[in-house]
Amino acid sequence: MQTSTRDRIVVAAAHLLQRQGYVGTGIKQIAAESQATLGSIYHFFPGGKEAVAVAAIRYSCDEFTAVLREALESADGPAEAVLSCCRDLATGLRESGWIDGCPVTAAALETLGTDSEIQRACAEALNGWERLVRDKLLRSGFPAEEARELATTVISAIEGAEVTSQVNRSEEPLLAAGRQLARLVRSYEVDGAEGVTGPSLTAAPAKG
Repeated sequence: MQTSTRDRIVVAAAHLLQRQGYVGTGIKQIAAESQATLGSIYHFFPGGKEAVAVAAIRYSCDEFTAVLREALESADGPAEAVLSCCRDLATGLRESGWIDGCPVTAAALETLGTDSEIQRACAEALNGWERLVRDKLLRSGFPAEEARELATTVISAIEGAEVTSQVNRSEEPLLAAGRQLARLVRSYEVDGAEGVTGPSLTAAPAKG
C-alpha cells in the first residue's frame, strides 16, 4: 500500500530517533531517509525538527503499545503476560542487531530538564504503557493501588533492562527482568472473591 509523504516522514524520523536519538538526527537526514523534500517537511511540520520528533515519538508509542497489548492479552495471567512481553522484546532487539530499543528512551534522556513537547510526548508514552499493565492487573483482581505501583515497577524495570541488553548485546538482562518481574507478580496471592491479598514470602520461583 502506498504511503503518504507525511507518513514516510514520520516513519523515517521514528526509526532514526530510535537508533540515534534526537540530537543525532538532523532534518536533512529525515528528508533523505523519507525521500521527501525539506519543503515538504516544513509544510507538514511548520515547527520543524521538534514537531517531526513529537509525531515520530507518538507513532513509535502506538507501535509499542500494540506489541505490549498483544503480549498482555495473549497470556492468561499477568505474570505470564509480563514474561512473554520481555521475551518478545529480547527477540526483537537481538534480531535488530541491538539497535532498535525503546522508541522514547533516547529522546527522553536528551531533553531532560526541558518543558518541551518531546518530554510531554515521552511521558505520555510511558504513562500509557503503565496503564496497559495496570489494567491487566486490575482485571486479574489486583487492588487499584497495588496494580498502579506494580505497573510502574514493570515498565521501569523493562526500560532499564532493555538498555542493559543493548549495551551488553545480550538478551539475558531482559529475560532475567522478565523472570523476576513474573516472580514478583506471582508473589501476590489471589484469594477468590477477596482478590489479591498481598505479597507472599513463600512464593514459588518463576519458571523461565
